[in-house]
Amino acid sequence: MAADVPGTVLKRERARDAVLELMESRSPGDAIPSERALCALLGVSRPTVRAAIDELVAAGLLVREHGRGMFVAPEKITQELVSADLALSVPQAAGAWSSRLLEFTTLQAGARVGRKLRMSPAEEIVYVARLRLVDGAPMAIEHLHIRAAFVPGLSAQELESGDLYEHLRDTHGVHVHEAVQAIEPTVVTRAEARLLEVPELSPALLFERLTSDTAGRPVEYVHSLYRGDRYRIVSRLALGPAAAAAAAAAGRGRDGHHPGIPPGDFAHGDPITSSTRGDIQAGT
Repeated sequence: MAADVPGTVLKRERARDAVLELMESRSPGDAIPSERALCALLGVSRPTVRAAIDELVAAGLLVREHGRGMFVAPEKITQELVSADLALSVPQAAGAWSSRLLEFTTLQAGARVGRKLRMSPAEEIVYVARLRLVDGAPMAIEHLHIRAAFVPGLSAQELESGDLYEHLRDTHGVHVHEAVQAIEPTVVTRAEARLLEVPELSPALLFERLTSDTAGRPVEYVHSLYRGDRYRIVSRLALGPAAAAAAAAAGRGRDGHHPGIPPGDFAHGDPITSSTRGDIQAGT
C-alpha cells in the first residue's frame, strides 16, 4: 500500500506540520486552503495531503464541511489538574458552562449502583441525566446517582443551576469530603453521538466518580462522557513541598466546572483529598 512505501510517513508528517503552521496564523472557524491548493503549496501528492488532513480532523484540530471546505476547529476545553501535598486543588475549566436536563426521576438503586453506594438494591436513588454545554455547544453527558434519603425535595432547577453540593451542605448538612475518580478512553454510541453532535464511535473520555461525605458514607455515583475532540486533561505535578503549597494556593477559591463534577463542587472549603490523586493522574 502507498502508506507503507518508505518515505511516505515522513512526507505525511511534514505535510501535517506545514498545515499546522498555516493554522497557527488563523483563528477558530477560519478556512484553510483546499487539498489541491495545499498540494501545490507544499509540493506533495494529493494522497499525502489527504492523509495529513485526515489525521488533523481525527485529532479534532480541523473540521471538514461537505461542499464548503476545511476550517480550523474550535479550541479545546482544557481542564488543569493540580496536585498538592495534602489535597488536590482543581481549577475551573475554560468556557461558560451550562446544563440541560435530560432526565430526572426516583427509582430503585439496583444491584450495580447499590454496590457502589453501599446500599440495598431496593433502596431509592435520584437518577439524573443532563447534557453539559460550553458556550452553548454540547460537551458532555452526565449520569448522576444520588442517595434519595440525602436529598429530599431536590428539584430539577437546582440541578440546572449546578448547585447540588451547595444544596447538600446548606439544606441537609451533608458535607462532601472525598472523591475517587477514574478516567479512561471510550467511544460514543449512536444515541450519545446525537446528543453531543459528533459522529458515531467518535473518541470520548469516560469519567467515573464515587463521592463520600465526612462520615465516609457514599453520597453519589457519577459517570460522565466528555467529547474527545473538544476536551483535554492537563496535569501540573508539584515536585517539592514549596511547589506543592504554591499549586494548592493557586487552586483555592475558584468556582467553575471540574471534570465530571457539577459547578460549585468543593468550591466552599470541601477540597478533594489526596486519595483522589492516583485515579485522576492515571487518566491524564
